Amino acid sequence: MIKVEAVWLAVEPLDMRSGTEAALARVVHVFGAARPHHAYLFANRRANRMKVLVHDGIGIWLAARRLHQGKFLWPHDAAPTLSLSRSQFDALVLGLPWQRVGEAGLIRVI
Repeated sequence: MIKVEAVWLAVEPLDMRSGTEAALARVVHVFGAARPHHAYLFANRRANRMKVLVHDGIGIWLAARRLHQGKFLWPHDAAPTLSLSRSQFDALVLGLPWQRVGEAGLIRVI
């Protein structure tokens, strides 16, 4: 539906009352620019709500997700921004340990 070539995660929390304009301003502040076909993820302080802003090349889409139980596994002591693979994003939005997906989950020594 909406083409997304890259997914970026912002470590600092976002006020979930923020609308499209405030979220876009945060993307520009944190990431330097809102690039076409890139998705930008933000969570609230409790990490039980997430907003995703996507620039589709023409306009901006803003989506929200809320977990009724548990919380999203959001990094706290990482770099200000992280790049996620599609499989890591899929795990994150389900509340699963996305850090273990991909290279981080490989077992190399027995």
